[in-house]
Amino acid sequence: MLSNSRFLRALRREPVDATPVWVMRQAGRYLPEYRATRERAGDFLTLCKTPELACEVTLQPLARFPLDAAIVFSDILTIPDAMGLGLSLVEGIGPRFAHPLRSAQDIRRLGIPDPEDDLGYVSNAIRLIKRELDDKVPLIGFCGSPWTLATYMIEGGSGHDFKLVKQMLYDEPALLHQLLDLLAKASSAYLKAQISAGADAVMIFDTWGGILSSNAYHSFSLPYIKHIVDEVDNTVPTIAFTKGGGLWLETIADIGCSALGLDWSTDVGEARQRVGNRVALQGNLDPAILRAKPAAIIEQATAILNSFGAHPGHIFNLGHGITPDIDPENVAILVDTVHTASAAILQSAKHG
Repeated sequence: MLSNSRFLRALRREPVDATPVWVMRQAGRYLPEYRATRERAGDFLTLCKTPELACEVTLQPLARFPLDAAIVFSDILTIPDAMGLGLSLVEGIGPRFAHPLRSAQDIRRLGIPDPEDDLGYVSNAIRLIKRELDDKVPLIGFCGSPWTLATYMIEGGSGHDFKLVKQMLYDEPALLHQLLDLLAKASSAYLKAQISAGADAVMIFDTWGGILSSNAYHSFSLPYIKHIVDEVDNTVPTIAFTKGGGLWLETIADIGCSALGLDWSTDVGEARQRVGNRVALQGNLDPAILRAKPAAIIEQATAILNSFGAHPGHIFNLGHGITPDIDPENVAILVDTVHTASAAILQSAKHG
């Protein structure tokens, strides 16, 4: 039964025979088969919006590696795209919006996209993937956090200094809260549609939460993540991941999510001591280690497993997404190491 999968058991902090592992951006440019499908699609957005192709690339890493979960191939910027901001993805530069939000009028003009009409291609992809997976492993759905979406929508694309969104935060906080509230409602509806289509767990990616001051994070990011978690209401497990959020693990754990995602800047053992048994933890290998020799990959992955120890509630992952330059053979080494080393740790504790 799927509910007995390692991944879902770990999210419920139940014992497992080995630590489950999946990799953020596991369906991506490091795989030659992905690059071939992307070329066939013509561009990234067509790949996202064609359910058959999204299904194909979602399944590609599972054909190569014994991963414990699949994640639907999509993008966090589907919601602002459906709001009419004119998303394009420029090779080597990243996402760009033709109509960024620069005024109160721009924000007032926005509506909540219909998740089955405007974003139905994601639900359709999930239905196809679930059929193809045939309950072999769980499927993860996801969205971007309201704060992270707002940064892209206001900056007009990928930012480095985030000057426009931070200016709005300090000069017009009520206006930014208005946008974040709208995005929280849109994201909640979007995840509910993904769950209805068959997603077994959902993840909220707060990529840019870590750029905020502590006060700003607890005002402009975390409450809106909590809104989404409350709306999902434990229909499936929820994973909240704030990159750069290691300072705030205790307050993130208090929002009611099932698991916290960790980036590589936080020791997983210390994180477990801080949050106790309130939540599972996901992470947190530095993706750069996958460029290293096999011995280094094995050493670093095993160190994370040892740091967490023989406790329930760990999902192994990278501390952020895998990069396009990684050799797939190194991913195979990582997945094998996580399964074999964790099984040995768990067995030793059982008989120790």
